[in-house]
Amino acid sequence: MTMLDVRNVTKQFGSLTAVSEVSMQVAPGELRAIIGPNGAGKTTFFNMISGFFAPTRGDIVFDGQVVTKLPVTQRVTMGMARTFQITEIFPELSVRENIRIGVESAQGLRLQFWPGGRHAAAVNRAIDEALTMSGLTPQADRLVGELSHGDQRAAEIAMALTLKPRLLLLDEPTAGMGEHETYAVANLIRRLHKNSAYTIVLIEHDMRVVFNLADKITVLAEGKLLAEGTPAEIADNPVVQAAYLGKAE
Repeated sequence: MTMLDVRNVTKQFGSLTAVSEVSMQVAPGELRAIIGPNGAGKTTFFNMISGFFAPTRGDIVFDGQVVTKLPVTQRVTMGMARTFQITEIFPELSVRENIRIGVESAQGLRLQFWPGGRHAAAVNRAIDEALTMSGLTPQADRLVGELSHGDQRAAEIAMALTLKPRLLLLDEPTAGMGEHETYAVANLIRRLHKNSAYTIVLIEHDMRVVFNLADKITVLAEGKLLAEGTPAEIADNPVVQAAYLGKAE
């Protein structure tokens, strides 16, 4: 059984082939990392999975249903949520208000500015749940723009969690962070994976994060699948060492 089945996808932009015949299967509850040097096609591959790009060839199957031609919004409705390398949040609003936007959107309340009664109670419960899961309850009433980069990333992940995703796609979750912030975000991802059994696929450059979190790693190079395996298998793979990780003399 697979949560995500990417079947021989290719993406061409005119004469440029950004991704060529790449396949990947992700099991329910798995944490999969996608790595590769700059220009490997990782973001293009992610954009095809999440619906921002349509593959030139190949198919994408999510939880048994072909979604190759479905738009982003429909994939979100089916249970696929994504964060971006550049944090997508509202810095002038509080953490709670940012999460409220996600909750109300997920519950179809976007046109009701002040939902009342049972709707208000459900919204508040969902906000509190996302705050708890992301570890942001102490920061709930602070403006997001005042937070550290790591806490801003946690707020973005919290907004994604309000969509109740079955597949969480994280694009460079620790990009631009110092060691302390990287450690905090990595711990958040670990909690979501281990304690809440989220299926997670992430692109990541920090190999410490990758090798400490991932169940399996997919390596891309020049738009092609270079290798796939457990962290131990990838670390010992001479092709990966030569092409990406670097082999000590």
